[in-house]
Amino acid sequence: MAFPIIQFKATNTEMNEELQDFTEKKLSSLEKFINDEETDLKCAVEFEKITAQQSGEVYRVEVNFFKEGTLFRAESTKDGFEKAVDEVRDELDKEMRRAHKKQATMVKRGGRAIKDMLRFGK
Repeated sequence: MAFPIIQFKATNTEMNEELQDFTEKKLSSLEKFINDEETDLKCAVEFEKITAQQSGEVYRVEVNFFKEGTLFRAESTKDGFEKAVDEVRDELDKEMRRAHKKQATMVKRGGRAIKDMLRFGK
């Protein structure tokens, strides 16, 4: 299944086509965590320029990714939108990888419990 359509929002900044394309390209690498039968997928990305300061880390990116009722959220503030998108993508990858491993571990644990019940009758 393809990555879901991304809803973009800009606060205190201008949104351009290049930034949207860059973000879609980076986040599409998370497709490996999406199964073909999953239909409840939503992705929202917010770009914000912090107006309280003029230089430094003033560009903030927030991503909310809903996958079958589970929220994966990442936020980053850097000195450029591209750097912030890279960091957000890495954080989402780490969260989704951890959730995937946890689910696989629970399935294995359940299988072991059933096998023990069948073997020992408890």
